[in-house]
Amino acid sequence: MPVTKMEIKTRRPFADGKSFGDVGAYEQLDGVVHFAVDPGSSANETIADLELAPRDANGMVIFSSDFRILQPVDLERGNRRILLDVPNRGKPLALRNINSAPEVTPDAPMDPGNGFLMRQGYSVVWCAWQHDVPDVPGMLRVNFPDAVTADGPISGKVVVTFQLNAPSKVEFLSSRNHRPYFVTNPDDQTAVMTVQEHEDAPEQIIPRGKWAFARLDNGNVVTDSSHVYLAEGFKPGKVYQVIFTTTGAPVVGLGLLATRDITTYLRHATSQDGNPLAGNIDHAYSFGVSQSGRWLRLFLYLGLNRDEAGRMAFDGFIPHVAGGKMGEFNHRFVQPSSQATRSGNSLFPFSDIAQTDPETGLTDGLLSRLSAQGALPKIMYTHTPSEYWAGHGSLMHTDMTATKDLEPPEEVRIYVFAGTQHALAGFPPVDNDGDGYHGQNKYNIVDYRALLRGALTNMNRWVTDCEVPPASQHPRIDDGTAVSPEQVAETLEGIPGGKLPTPMRRFTRLDFGPNPMIPTKVPAEIGKVYPNLVSAVDQDANEVSGIALPFITVPLATHMGWNLRHPDIGGAGQVIGTGGASGGTLRGSTIPFPATRTERELSGDPRQSIEERYSSRDQYLELVKQAAEKLIDQRYLLEEDVDGIVGQAAEHYDFLSSRTAEPQPAGD
Repeated sequence: MPVTKMEIKTRRPFADGKSFGDVGAYEQLDGVVHFAVDPGSSANETIADLELAPRDANGMVIFSSDFRILQPVDLERGNRRILLDVPNRGKPLALRNINSAPEVTPDAPMDPGNGFLMRQGYSVVWCAWQHDVPDVPGMLRVNFPDAVTADGPISGKVVVTFQLNAPSKVEFLSSRNHRPYFVTNPDDQTAVMTVQEHEDAPEQIIPRGKWAFARLDNGNVVTDSSHVYLAEGFKPGKVYQVIFTTTGAPVVGLGLLATRDITTYLRHATSQDGNPLAGNIDHAYSFGVSQSGRWLRLFLYLGLNRDEAGRMAFDGFIPHVAGGKMGEFNHRFVQPSSQATRSGNSLFPFSDIAQTDPETGLTDGLLSRLSAQGALPKIMYTHTPSEYWAGHGSLMHTDMTATKDLEPPEEVRIYVFAGTQHALAGFPPVDNDGDGYHGQNKYNIVDYRALLRGALTNMNRWVTDCEVPPASQHPRIDDGTAVSPEQVAETLEGIPGGKLPTPMRRFTRLDFGPNPMIPTKVPAEIGKVYPNLVSAVDQDANEVSGIALPFITVPLATHMGWNLRHPDIGGAGQVIGTGGASGGTLRGSTIPFPATRTERELSGDPRQSIEERYSSRDQYLELVKQAAEKLIDQRYLLEEDVDGIVGQAAEHYDFLSSRTAEPQPAGD
């Protein structure tokens, strides 16, 4: 068994011993799990550079990962299910996304939120997979060996991309302060820096004499192998690339095996083996958000759902807000947290079923390997419009020419949460939440987490009782709800703040060489653009496809999946959160309706005012309740969430119906 030891370092009551319904109290286990995997096993053959990893006396590759488990104190009162939450940049996210808990912070204990997962009896598991997570309390990291050859450590080129929101002269060669790849020779004159107006714009080379691998120390320029210095300063909004040689290539794909193997261990190992869940698990589901949702898509693509003994790890997968992307999680010299479009994040294939790219001749499908192995697990992809406006969402379910819908396997559902944004919504609406980003519109306020609780409930019934879940809901070509972004423009005309992104986001074909996991073309060669479609909208510019919460069907505002960079952070008009390795979470917009008829007439807003739509607050809330009950009948929503949705709607109504119209920002 690949898990050689589960070392529990702390075991303490969760949430101060609070009791969760019939399940009772939970406890939190933290520690380190140790692995020894067989590089010769066919179950591991898709892991890049595994054959170059150092081996122990038994020929095994050794590594370890941080783990955390929340489990019922009385396991017999649990539901005999694991929910493995794939950490996002070292952070646990399931409690925030499913339990509506506050954001996890390094100096605070995990919060149970509404306790949904605990009341249902899940054992919630986290296992680190990312090697470059910084040393921050509460964040989970894995320790990998480096690949080596007979000549020693491996050297190769790395491309670091960043887009700033404020002027700077020095930048760290890593995203989000993660551990960087160090420059092998800071004086290397073959290193290159380029600048672009946006990621798809022409690249201009910045002369080597104008920049250096260095940092500032009390105003003095000091050589540094993890920083880059530009004397004239980096300008906000522009996209910079630094291309340099590094030495040392960790075998990062081992993180995929860690997640698989801890799950089969928890499902099958005995208490004598040190398994804290021994004999109490029948099924396992995996959940991942954004980066970790893309990680799950790669896990599926690589066919890793069976371990070295042939045992299935997960019965069900819920990759959330991943869109059509995978990511840099099994490549040489990967940057797992990079969001650069021209990277391993953006590679074919995008759809579950195999297609042939008419431009490259490549034929592949996300589930091709798993299909060849036999029965597929159950899969629910959940998305927001942000992934479509980022240029890749529709590639999941249309052909390569965007002229025909693709029907996924019967084991797959695709759900788009209409009118929402990639990041979790907040209220009241703001246009700058302290992350350095500033939007031209207020950020989207539609909270979709009740739909995730519904999806997990349907997944459990699907696996456990073979109860087929509701049909997929996403933009479609055959019913006219999947359209080009430009077709949305006419409806947006006249709506304050209703501008399309400039430029429009698109994915391009990338050629890293014969094996993208071991790239030989760095940077990649750029090919033709992939097509992209988005949801059609109604007269209020609200989306007409996907699962629509009452905030969309009984609206007080136009809710969109994109927002635009404000001129004061540069790159005005570009989509927030799509540029470069510096990150930034995709943000949407909420553009309130005029509160009154008088306001509408004065502003020339084509949308009917709140006052004209609803006769009273009570009437509005009754319509919201009826819309929520319809979603319950359709099995997208749980009955327990109706009161919460009505409560949120009341807050929205009170705020938006009494607001004073704000001036809109100047044009781009």
